[in-house]
Amino acid sequence: MSEPTQSHPLHAIDRDHVDRLLARETPRDGDLTDLARLLIRYDGFPGAEDLQRDLDRLLTLWSLTRDDLNSRVRSLWASGFRPGQAVDDAVGSGFDTTENDAG
Repeated sequence: MSEPTQSHPLHAIDRDHVDRLLARETPRDGDLTDLARLLIRYDGFPGAEDLQRDLDRLLTLWSLTRDDLNSRVRSLWASGFRPGQAVDDAVGSGFDTTENDAG
């Protein structure tokens, strides 16, 4: 007899994340960490076959093996990466407060 499938409580939220990842041709650092954590979350889970299929598809689309992905993510964490950080995020309003003395 086969094991019954289960519904994961985070399926709807994770479906949104996976759909966002599928729309990316080239993953950013945060995308790689998201893929790694989702693969861990659903590894061996008896259900959510659609998500598991798409997670494997992402590895193929991004030309990665799980070992490649894990290695890259470990390097990201070791370099100080933290989720939500964006390199191009500027601090402040961008208003230039320097005075120009034209006279």
